Amino acid sequence: MDILVVGGGGREHAVIKTLKKSKKCGYIWCLPGNGGIAADAECVPVKATDIDGIVAFAEEKKPNFAVVTPDDPLCMGLVDRLEELGVPCFGPRANAAIIEGSKVFSKQLMKKYGIPTAESRVFTDADEALSFLKTSEYPTVVKADGLALGKGAIIAQTYGEAEKAVRDMMVDKIFGESGSRILVEEFLTGPEVSVLSFTDGKVVVPMVSSMDHKRAKTGDEGLNTGGMGTVAPNPYYTEKIAAQCMEQIFLPTVRAMNAEGRTFRGCLYFGLMLTPKGPKVIEYNCRFGDPETQVVLPLLESDLLDVMLACRNGTLGETEVKFSAGAACCVVLASEGYPQKYKTGYEISLPETKEGENIFIAGAKREGGKLLTAGGRVLGATATAPSLREAVERAYALADRICFENAYKRADIGARALKALEA
Repeated sequence: MDILVVGGGGREHAVIKTLKKSKKCGYIWCLPGNGGIAADAECVPVKATDIDGIVAFAEEKKPNFAVVTPDDPLCMGLVDRLEELGVPCFGPRANAAIIEGSKVFSKQLMKKYGIPTAESRVFTDADEALSFLKTSEYPTVVKADGLALGKGAIIAQTYGEAEKAVRDMMVDKIFGESGSRILVEEFLTGPEVSVLSFTDGKVVVPMVSSMDHKRAKTGDEGLNTGGMGTVAPNPYYTEKIAAQCMEQIFLPTVRAMNAEGRTFRGCLYFGLMLTPKGPKVIEYNCRFGDPETQVVLPLLESDLLDVMLACRNGTLGETEVKFSAGAACCVVLASEGYPQKYKTGYEISLPETKEGENIFIAGAKREGGKLLTAGGRVLGATATAPSLREAVERAYALADRICFENAYKRADIGARALKALEA
């Protein structure tokens, strides 16, 4: 089968490398891809948000299957357009992708169907929001309703921080129309867990749980980023909690979407907080997370293409989805200064990888036969091993063999998880 993959980051590189293991996998195009993905697929310079351009490409090349991973094209209806063209897709249609596209929608869905989440209020007027925040307890959370590149949720420790968040979103429109509606949400405490899941709209098959590291600097300091590293599985996510989440969150969410006429097929991501009162949903994503995908897919033992086809065709309940009993760690190498100002264009020197090692390229370009840095998060060094401690050690050993000028990485990816295992 010839496959079209939409996107251009480390997540897409992980998806493509895993798809290539399938005996059914033929030619792969990646739109737009990047300089590292070019080693594993034909990269075509069409932006992931250029819906008409992608559809025109699909009309010409006639792929047998398409995998749409980024949030923007999913919410913009790319799956709907490709399916109309006769190209079967892995990914939700626009009316289901709204579960990530609108935080107000997802919050109202959870409230209506009794799915545990934080208490919240919706505001469309900045002055009303500020008036409410003057009497709120702190910390509190201010969220833009729409997509905001993963930066639309602000934990405000004081009224001053909350006021700035409201003005940034609603008055200065730093996220465009995504901030025209906001949520002010109760601040939850407890370990965070990411659970990606396959679903065909009937059954839910969770993948291995993971733990993200969002802050830029070692010790969970610095600004929030798109993610500086991940480990899987997450030690806080026990079998008992997993069973509770399936009964109270995962299946109820899929059933709620069906009841609303918005059947979800694809990868449904559950961002969870394990609070003293039980697991609660922080957020939904309508696609694979990044960099969670980079630790979850290397542990998948089943054929990813078979699983994706089953999600599309409604046969997931009859399809084996098996994960390794081991662990994985991804250490992100970023450009110094990310997520603010940073320089790019430096040559990347990559080592030969050993069994259980993967280098997933996120922000790089090819020029004159050289691989050069071209983004904030440049790549992820991922390793699998029988134990989490060994996976962390192997990932850092791999990261240390990768060289480019102004490379930066956190020194403590997996430290919190290892501490939890020892407790």
